Formats: sequence, structure tokens, C-alpha cells
Amino acid sequence: MKALNHVHLNGLRALEVCGRLGSLKEAAAELGVTTGAVSQQVIRAEAQLGRAVFERTAHGLKPTRFGEDFLQRLSSGFSMLEQAVASAARHADNVLTISVAPVLASKWLVPRLSRYLAAHPGMQVRLDASIGLIDPSTSDIDIAIRVGPGGWPGVREEAIMEQEIFPVCAPDIAARLKEPADLLGVPVVTDANSNLRWQTWLDRYSLSEKDLTPGSSYTDAALALDAVIAGQGVMLAWQTLAEYGLRMGTLVAPFPHRARTGKHYWLITAPSRREDGRVRGFKDWIRSEIAETERMFGPLENTP
Repeated sequence: MKALNHVHLNGLRALEVCGRLGSLKEAAAELGVTTGAVSQQVIRAEAQLGRAVFERTAHGLKPTRFGEDFLQRLSSGFSMLEQAVASAARHADNVLTISVAPVLASKWLVPRLSRYLAAHPGMQVRLDASIGLIDPSTSDIDIAIRVGPGGWPGVREEAIMEQEIFPVCAPDIAARLKEPADLLGVPVVTDANSNLRWQTWLDRYSLSEKDLTPGSSYTDAALALDAVIAGQGVMLAWQTLAEYGLRMGTLVAPFPHRARTGKHYWLITAPSRREDGRVRGFKDWIRSEIAETERMFGPLENTP
């Protein structure tokens, strides 16, 4: 550790960011300082090291032969430092950090969190609305909720509910839908980013999604659902997306059949980290909430 006494930590950080981004300007933006300040830190750090880490080219900073190996080691070191700092925040006894997809958060989880907080006085929830699969071993995320087929590497996963799809619409449109074939004459509102297919549900009735009437398209499932509630058409929904609207009567599922998607909701945690009371408590609570949702929809096998 004595070698670190000869090089300022801010200079090492500037070298690492410049090496990773290849640009003084981008490094300055990440570090929140001026480009000139980053340049000076790099120059001082190279002088303290006694070696040139970068070559200055017309296309930006290019690592020297020494710099390539040095920057790789430096990035590994700062990654470990970041994990150590993140673990301090992660282990705060009264803070639980949850990563969840935005639509699941807004339409299902957030409306329920008051019940969780009432059952766990003093707890604070920090919600990270994202869809990418995070690495809970190296981030400050305590637990993630994801939808998919499962089998993700490097995580502990627990399936809590199977995703099922079915049409929903506003009550006045539902009144016109007497049989599944009537869906072909109603505009279909779509989530442009969804990979769910109407054919999965229509197969039961020997209907083709090619015969559906295209309607409005949105890049967010929550917006698409709002459009359906406003009477713009029919949408292919799933339990956690539609539950609140169905309870409130702003949505109707005109036909009882639900189709499997081959996906589940999963609780994702770090396999190498012992689950503390905060995580265990949240898991117990969300299982009970999922059970309530499942009771509302009933067994899949009973849908005609």
C-alpha cells in the first residue's frame, strides 16, 4: 500500500475515467469538473508515476503499452472500491433498494407499498425503475423483480407467479364483444416494445392476429393501458398490468380465457450474499400480495 502514498487518488481516478472513456471531455462530464482540470490531474498523475499512461492523438487519448496494462488494473481496483462503498449503503438497516420494471412499479407495486411500509415501521424503500438484469452482487440493489423465462446466470432466482395474457378494454367496448371473433372489429392498442403476441391467446379460438384491426401504438405499456381505459380499443394485458383497472371497473376482461406466456415473475438476489431481515421480510410480504392477485384471477385451469 506504500506505493499509493506517491500518487494522488484523484489523479488515479482521472486516469481510470479517461482510459475507460477515451476522452478528456467525457471524463470531465462524468467527474463533474472542467476538461482543463481533468487534463491537469492526468499530467500530475503521470509525473508522479514516472511513466506516460496516454499518447495524445487527434482522435483523443490512446493508452501507451504500459498504460494498457496499468489502466486495466486500475479499473479493477476502482470497481472493487465502488462495490465496497455500495455495500455500506446497501446494508443500512432501514433502507431497502428494489429494482423493478417501470410498468410493474406504477401499475402494481407502488400502489401496494403503503401496506408494506405500514407493516414494517421505520423502513425506507428506494425504488430503481429499470428493465435490465442487474448484478445484485456488485450493485447496491438488495432485490430485483423481473419477468422472463428464468435461468439467468450469476443470480439467485425465485419464481413467484406465472405471467398470463388476456384482452382488456373499457366497459362500453366490452358490451359489444359477445364472442372472441368480435375482437377483429375493434382497434387493437399496442405496446410497441412488447414481444407478446395476440396469436398466443387467439389460437384457442382458431383466429389469426393478422385479421385484427390496428389501433394506436405506444412505447410504454402503462400509456397503452391508459389509452384503452379512455376507450381507444382493446389491448393484450397481463395480471399485474390490469388488476387495478379491473378492480376499479375502468377495465373489463370480456372473455375469461387467459393464455400462458412461458414467463414468470422472479425475485432476484445475489447468490453469494446472505439474505438479511429486510430482504426476507420483503419476500414474505410480496408473496402475500402475489397470492392476493392470483386469488382475484382464479386458477388458470378453470378458464374455458
